Formats: sequence, C-alpha cells, structure tokens
Amino acid sequence: MGASGDSQIELALAVASPEIPAAMITATASLPDVERAPAPVVVAEAAAAPPGQVPAAQIQIRRTHWLERRLTNFARLMRLDRPIGIWLLLWPEMWALWIASSGHPDSRLLGIFLCGTVLMRSAGCVINDLIDRNIDPHVKRTRSRPLAARVVGPYEALSIFALLIVGAGFLALQLNAYTLRLAFIGVALTVTYPLFKRFFPLPQLYLGLCFGWAVPMAFAATQSGVPRVGWLLLLAAILWAGVYDTMYAMTDRDDDQRIGVQSSAILFADLDRLMVGVMQGMVLFALMLVGRSLHFGAAYRGGLIAGAAFFLWQQWLIRHREREACLQAFQNNQYFGIAVFAGILLEYVSS
Repeated sequence: MGASGDSQIELALAVASPEIPAAMITATASLPDVERAPAPVVVAEAAAAPPGQVPAAQIQIRRTHWLERRLTNFARLMRLDRPIGIWLLLWPEMWALWIASSGHPDSRLLGIFLCGTVLMRSAGCVINDLIDRNIDPHVKRTRSRPLAARVVGPYEALSIFALLIVGAGFLALQLNAYTLRLAFIGVALTVTYPLFKRFFPLPQLYLGLCFGWAVPMAFAATQSGVPRVGWLLLLAAILWAGVYDTMYAMTDRDDDQRIGVQSSAILFADLDRLMVGVMQGMVLFALMLVGRSLHFGAAYRGGLIAGAAFFLWQQWLIRHREREACLQAFQNNQYFGIAVFAGILLEYVSS
C-alpha cells in the first residue's frame, strides 16, 4: 500500500510538471503491476503531451467535474436537496385525494399528482429565485442560492422553469377539462407569488393558496367538481401554510425589514407567537369541520389530537424566537401533515 501511495504522488508530480526528469517516470513504471494498475496510461499521456498542453485524461476529468457541478447547481436551484417543501405541498393533496375517493384513490391519478407536486414545487422555487436574484444576496439564509451566488444564469433558470412547466402541463393534460382549467390558475398563482412579497403584508397566506391549490384539483380530478368540504379543506391548507411559513419568515425578519420585503413575521411583530397560535387553532377547527361533514370518528379525531400535540411542540420551539429553533419548528410541520393523513387513512381502513 505504501508503494502504491508513492507511485501516485510521483505520478501527480509528473503530470503537473512536465519538467520532471524522465528517470523518475521510468522508476515509477518499474513498480509491480498490481500496485501501478492505472498509472501507465496517465504517465504515458503526460510524457507524450507537449509542454504546456493538458493531457486528454485530465480534460475528461475536468469535463466530468464541470457537468457534476452544473447538475448539482440545477438541483439546488430546484431545492431537490431540501425536500421539506415537497412534503408540505404533498400532504394537503393527499388528504384531498383520499377524501375525494372515499379512501380508494385511483393509482393513475395518484401518480400524476405525486409527479406534479415535485414538478410544480421545483418550478415555484426556480421562478421565486429568478425574481429575487437581486434580493437574495442581501439575506443571510438565501445568499448561497445558485442564482444569488451567480453560479446559475437567469436564462438557464428560465429554461429550467419552462421545462418544468411543460412537464407539469403534460401531466395536467391527462386530467379532465375542469381540472385542467384549475391547473392554469395554479400556474398563475405560482408565477405571481414572488411579486406579492413586494407589497402584500401577508404573502404567507398567498403562498398557502399556491400550496393548497392541489386540493380543489384533486377533488375535480376525482369527482369532476369541488364540493363544500373541498373548499373547507383548502381553507385549512391556506391557514396551515400561514402557520409554518410565518415560522420560516421569523428566521429572516431582520433582513426582510432592512431590504423592504413584506412578511407576516414583520406584520405581527411581537405578537407573532400569538398569531401563529391563532392560526393553528383555526387550522384544527377547519379540519374538525371537515371531519364532522364527513361523519369521521375516533381515528380521525386521534390524528387531529396528534397534530395538535405537534403544534404545541412548535410553540415551545419558537418561544425565544431563535433562528435555528424557528427553522426546526417550520420543519416539524411535516409531522402535522402526516398525523392528519394517518387519521384520514385509518378512518377509511377501519370503516
């Protein structure tokens, strides 16, 4: 193993500096085959390459690394490295699909909505960062985003957004005409959300409308219409987004005030925890009305009780308004979504 390490060091020197004596290269080549297996090709290329010219093997490695960096930056632009947004978008959609189908969602529809969730959440992240590319560098949490850091260009981001929207549109074409019309509204909501942060004091509720719009779409795709319980479920989803995105906004409050971006955390000021608690209570009340309308029983109520416990834990986390704790409370909301879905699922399984 020691001989192999020495061989690699000498090889690196030989490649980096064409002025290394040929005797050193010859000595390296004389090592046993088992310890220098990959070496002769690169050494030969290094020896054969004219002074100042990069060997072909190194060019290929650099191209591979460049491609990996580009793909990684594109994935970060779409927030694929942070799937929490996908989960928060997914759970109200799953509530709606199960309720609309009385616990037996069509597998084809389920696949379409799951893929659509990933595509539209990614598209939302891209267009948000594109519009905010000159604001994000001034916010501590967002300054490392690919567009803010200038490692992805605006035209590249716009191309990715277009591809994502085309993909989502193809999925929407598989659904009925009413759902397709709702899908166009969903795209408009996604594109306009970043602009609302400029003037609307409660952009978190507008984000809730964007995130919750899959609820009426799920009912429309399943029942060709949206009943009253579907709109009530949408209201719960909007309020829930107001809860978790206010927690998220609390982490950026100082930066947002400095650059003039609106948020519920700024509007609520020192009443932020109280207002989050009020919205949490409204979410639970709306979901109770959903359960009452559908004559749900103990399993569903158990899911809501578990969800209420997660809300209490979030209140404890944000009690000092510390940045990391607020971020943890925001992420904890995925468990609220799971708890409510588990209650719905168990309700249909036990009936």
